[in-house]
Amino acid sequence: MTYCLSMLLDTGLVFLSDSRTNAGVDHVSTFRKATVFEKPGDRVLVLQTAGNLAATQSVVTLLTEEIAMGKDQPSLMNCKTLHEAACLVGSALRRIHDRDGEALQKFGFDFNPALILGGQIAGEKPRLFNLYAAGNFIEATSDTTYFQIGESKYGKPIIDRVIRRTSSLNEAVKCALVSMDSTIRSNLSVGLPLDLVIVKRDQLRVARHMSIDSSNDYFRQISSGWSEALRQAFVQLPDHDWSQPRDA
Repeated sequence: MTYCLSMLLDTGLVFLSDSRTNAGVDHVSTFRKATVFEKPGDRVLVLQTAGNLAATQSVVTLLTEEIAMGKDQPSLMNCKTLHEAACLVGSALRRIHDRDGEALQKFGFDFNPALILGGQIAGEKPRLFNLYAAGNFIEATSDTTYFQIGESKYGKPIIDRVIRRTSSLNEAVKCALVSMDSTIRSNLSVGLPLDLVIVKRDQLRVARHMSIDSSNDYFRQISSGWSEALRQAFVQLPDHDWSQPRDA
């Protein structure tokens, strides 16, 4: 399992992914779940992946091979819109399913990739898409601030309470880290290091791409500070004496 989170804001996009893969307690590995496709000044796209690692790696490989074929081959580096880019990723998903889906089913495995694609291409605004295993997808609207894939339930409440389209990129990163920390604490299949990508609106390049591990001072402050804030909030909630008999 993994956890990937993306946020679409008025000022840009924030992507945060963990890097743990788990095939049982004796088979825990680290693989990056975010891939950046960038042509500074023209486009920047970020692809996050969750689900069967062999399937998602195959999708990324197909997309990379299409780019290597040059301008005559439709690819993420020459498509005109983010919608076209999402269609290319969806097509790659279906090709991998056609190749491997039946064999996976025979061995008792589901074809379960889930992907997020976001970024900006020159001439249009930043956009964000959530892609499903069948290759179909939905796009974030004006009412949609974020998408999650993977182990999403533990980190969802903080996002719902805090993030709006008008939130700053710094606020979004802080919220994303709290969301990830909550997930890591509740699910052993999600873990460090984290992959953080920040894209500022209309810059058409990555503003920040970094790995966050247990030695990162800011993440440690976020983790400990959030835990202490929750404890203090709990203490301040009103008490009730439940041992007293119910009023008639």
